[in-house]
Amino acid sequence: MQAQTPSILCRGVTKSYDLGARTVDALRGVDLAIEGAGFYAIMGSSGSGKSTLMHLIAGLDRPTAGSIEVAGTRIDSLGERELTLYRRRRIGIVFQHFNLLPSMTALDNVMLPALLDSMDRRAAERRARELLEELGVGARADHRPDALSGGEQQRVAIARALFFSPGVILADEPTGNLDSAAGARLFALLRSIAEAHNTLLLMVTHEPAAAANCQRVIVLRDGLVAGSFDTRTTDAATHGEGALDAGSLALRAQELARAAR
Repeated sequence: MQAQTPSILCRGVTKSYDLGARTVDALRGVDLAIEGAGFYAIMGSSGSGKSTLMHLIAGLDRPTAGSIEVAGTRIDSLGERELTLYRRRRIGIVFQHFNLLPSMTALDNVMLPALLDSMDRRAAERRARELLEELGVGARADHRPDALSGGEQQRVAIARALFFSPGVILADEPTGNLDSAAGARLFALLRSIAEAHNTLLLMVTHEPAAAANCQRVIVLRDGLVAGSFDTRTTDAATHGEGALDAGSLALRAQELARAAR
């Protein structure tokens, strides 16, 4: 069978920040290929570069050096207008703090990307209501964010990210503001979205329990990819057979990080 074209491909990606008298290298030549649809995690401790990498893939910042391709498009060489259209149409972004506009209803928040794109309002509303129903918050369409629970706000944010059926959805610590029960429900929802929409869903997290919900974990350390592993293993001698729990996953990540020193 022919190999799939990588949905995300990073080659030698470096990101440096000038802080007065010194330069900080947040990423130091990241090489990364993620192929096809599924639910993946980028995991690392604070300062590992995971959020920086997510921002570069999202087109929210530009690399100092190297190239980034998403679905075959070199985004590091796009102009500002092309980048804006890329963020609006080609990818979806789910933020930890939801980023819903407080003066707008859930429905209007989901419709916002389409209205910015000059889409017909009736068609946009129809699509937005379909997504809110799919995500279980259709009855909350006319409520503003302050009338929604944290879990409901996150579902509205996910509906907005799905509006243009992007091939890639990026999620930055998506359960950071949710309790454990709401977080568990959200992870089940994200897995089902990746399957139902044939989407590559890439999540940044520092929590092993969160990463255990993904099918593959990519570990970053000090601005480099330390390695990656599947969350299901048949290595019974080392980690047991079946899905890795949070403790075993944390040990695997620590082993990779130590080996990368």
